[in-house]
Amino acid sequence: MLPVTAHRAALRHLRPGDAPALAAYRNDPDVARFQSWALPYALAQAEALIEAMHERTPGQPGWTQLALVDANTEELLGDFAVNGAASGEGAQAEIGFTLARHAQGGGLASEGLALLLAQLFGPQTMHRVYAHIDPRNAPAATLLSRAGFRHEGTALESYWHREEWADDALYGLLAREWHSHDKEMA
Repeated sequence: MLPVTAHRAALRHLRPGDAPALAAYRNDPDVARFQSWALPYALAQAEALIEAMHERTPGQPGWTQLALVDANTEELLGDFAVNGAASGEGAQAEIGFTLARHAQGGGLASEGLALLLAQLFGPQTMHRVYAHIDPRNAPAATLLSRAGFRHEGTALESYWHREEWADDALYGLLAREWHSHDKEMA
């Protein structure tokens, strides 16, 4: 399945050399604000995550982290996470995403998400892909909406996050919706 490449971005497995950049953007308070990892995020944690992801591929049960990189330079721009059941009829996957601050706002996340969805709805034959986000994370909501996800609802004050009760917005996309959206965007 990997690597896959678009115009400016590519998805591939995380590599040991990605650890310093991964730890750096995960330690950025603005990047980490709506994410679940604890701060500070040590280099050793990044190295352990990369090692744990070495043999994983999307579609396996449990979380798989993938690197979003510059298609020309291989610079780590962020990562996508997939928590999916085995592929096939009725399979679903939850996704998450993080971009380094310098990579935000230029459409790179959209390219990465398009690559990921093409794999999940294509070779992985997922029926549905969904994401949970904090509704205050407007860029994440915009990214999901532009990719064709629909807001399915918001659970108010449903989880404890960084010393406060936070809301949880659910976005979902069915394979048939993605295929229609993908044709419209082509």
